[in-house]
Amino acid sequence: MELFEYDLQDDGRNSSKGNQLKWKNNGIWYKADYLGYEGLAEYVVSNLLIKSTLRPDEYVSYEPINIKYKSIAYTGCKSKDFTNGCQITTLERLFKNQFGDGLNKGIYSIADHKNRLEFIVDQVERVTGIKDFGIYMNKLLTIDALFLNEDRHTHNISVVIRDGRYSLCPIYDNGASLLSDIKIDYPLNTDIYDEIKNVKPKTFSDSFDEQLELSETLYGNNLYFNFTDKDIDNILIKADIYSDDIKKRVKDIIIEQKRKYSYLFKK
Repeated sequence: MELFEYDLQDDGRNSSKGNQLKWKNNGIWYKADYLGYEGLAEYVVSNLLIKSTLRPDEYVSYEPINIKYKSIAYTGCKSKDFTNGCQITTLERLFKNQFGDGLNKGIYSIADHKNRLEFIVDQVERVTGIKDFGIYMNKLLTIDALFLNEDRHTHNISVVIRDGRYSLCPIYDNGASLLSDIKIDYPLNTDIYDEIKNVKPKTFSDSFDEQLELSETLYGNNLYFNFTDKDIDNILIKADIYSDDIKKRVKDIIIEQKRKYSYLFKK
């Protein structure tokens, strides 16, 4: 897919991993890989969510694609624009607009991690009127723990605004999952089992297990999976724009995480 400068977009969302090139053309969003195989991670995670208890409207689906921009070839992914004329705003932007300070500042002014999560949920429900935001957070944190998404924070958790009313946003932006940063933090020649121990989330704690456990304690278990190793193979075989060594690494990571979080899988 060839894209042009007039397609280039700045969605205003910041990432601790840097900003990917993003484009929008004819109702389709395109994202170029920036530090490794973010597009593959988006594609794999969204296609494995098909084999979960989430409804199709609860998450964004991605497909891998080759992108050409200014004579440079990129691997990446594409997804349909799910906004349908609505406005999408991040929690950070929402709170800055409302109070002058971002939500992240308030989170990290609280010492106790359980209280941090309660603060996020309570404040979002208070400002937006959305109910059961804690259940939504549990689903996000379950996905992040299983797939090792290290870049979930208040700049990429969003809500939808339609006619002045707020609603939950479909789950998106899982590109920092599955050790996709192979340029800086997780090179291909490193041991994935060591790297899995090193990767840390950024939502309100530096432990995936703690974040997930606290969300389950407060809001219950709200997401389960039923994908098999064969499902992983079938998804990866279609991602032929990525090398076999990258796809093998991704499969090995998922199998290890599936073993670790076996209680999330229903037979």
